[in-house]
This record gives sequence, C-alpha cells and structure tokens, in this order.
Amino acid sequence: MAAPARFILIDDSDADNVYHEIMIRRAGFTGEVRVFDNGVDALNFLRDDPLALPTCIFLDINMPVLDGFEVAHQATDLLSGKPATVLLMLTSSDAPQDRQRAAELPVIQGYVTKPLTADMVRRMLARDA
Repeated sequence: MAAPARFILIDDSDADNVYHEIMIRRAGFTGEVRVFDNGVDALNFLRDDPLALPTCIFLDINMPVLDGFEVAHQATDLLSGKPATVLLMLTSSDAPQDRQRAAELPVIQGYVTKPLTADMVRRMLARDA
C-alpha cells in the first residue's frame, strides 16, 4: 500500500476518535481525516465514494448496531478491487479469538491494538518515502 492520502476512523467512542485524529496529525499528516461514529454511516460513505485516494480505514470492533466484523463483512464487496484502500482493525481487544476472526476476513489487512500512536502513523506515512 502507498502512504495514505486519507484516513477514515470508524469508532463509536468520541474520545478515541479525537485522540486518534490527534495522533494522525502529530505524525505530520495534513490530509483528510473522516470520522464516523457508527458503521451504517461509514458504509454509506464507502458506497458513495469512488475510493480513488490511497485510504487507510481504522475500524473498531465493539460498536452498537453493526460491530466492526459486520462492517468489514459488508464492506468486502465495496473494497474489492480497490488496492489503494486498506482496512485495519483498531481495537482495545487483544483477545486471540478477535485476532483470529479478523485474520479470517481477507478484507481486514491488519490488526492494531489501541491506542494508535503517532509513531505507528509515521511508519505508515513513510512507506511512500
């Protein structure tokens, strides 16, 4: 994956979204950061967006209505054939069963345990340098 030109945060926790956007900005990222507090709105956005920009989606597991696994499942067709878009679980769960379940969904390309740090983001941004 090329360095992201956009980040999408999907998490029902406002505090986590604010913190993670701060870490993305501290890493030096000046591009677009979109925040969705639920999977339904995020999926609607992904359906309407051409997903042409290199995009990193951080998806939480534990959310009401649609949990992260259901969002990932429903996003599979939307992200198919979109190599510039990478979906990563960003969760507080370090449970082996959650890691295994994420590994079994091809659309999920990584698993990150909260909190996201500026160093993690810098490494992602450096991939293109």
